[in-house]
Amino acid sequence: CDCGVLKLSVYFYCRREFTTRSCSNVSLCLQQMALSQITPTLFLSGADAPLNAALVSKKGITLIVNATLSHACPAYPGVECLRVPVSDLPSAHLGDYFDWVAKRIHGNCGGGTLVHCAAGMSRSPALVMAYLMRYRGVTLQQAHHWVQESRPCVRLNAGFWEQLLQYEKRLYGRNTVRVAPEPPPRTPQLARPQQQRGPLTLVPRSPLMSRAQATSSASQSRRGSKTIKV
Repeated sequence: CDCGVLKLSVYFYCRREFTTRSCSNVSLCLQQMALSQITPTLFLSGADAPLNAALVSKKGITLIVNATLSHACPAYPGVECLRVPVSDLPSAHLGDYFDWVAKRIHGNCGGGTLVHCAAGMSRSPALVMAYLMRYRGVTLQQAHHWVQESRPCVRLNAGFWEQLLQYEKRLYGRNTVRVAPEPPPRTPQLARPQQQRGPLTLVPRSPLMSRAQATSSASQSRRGSKTIKV
């Protein structure tokens, strides 16, 4: 289809049908998906997988893209590690690295590439989707579907979606998806505060009552006494 709606990567829309592709237990999902294979030589993960030397060797990984600020880059013989120092915030400029990372992935012909961030849910999937658009000739809608098929628990933040939309527009001159706006937060209905009474009970002043009589009447009313009419 020509256009879809993505609600922060949770709902995928195509041909006017919604299908939910979210995990009920994100922690369990990530444990079961320590390493997700996107292509025969491209892998996506959180911060734990690159620390597994046996796994890195088994998958033939020769390039690790570390999209975190502080997680360590492991040193393995014959493995190059690139740092993408971006935080997982909507205001972070991850899009500045789309071309650079895509070129490095594309140029790593001699081995596999592992792209990871802290959880493998936002920064690294966005970088992989940018690569798929740049060198696999797919649209953003197709790239999202491709990545989510292998790793259903991706959760890109709104800022990264906007940067991917700009990247797609630059590559193809149009957008194939749009990010649905977040619904406004529900405002709780607060109980109407009770009107606090002042130290005196106000009594309407009758034209036939003097100021002193009105004050005396209010005082008697507070004590439960009957108002004496004059």
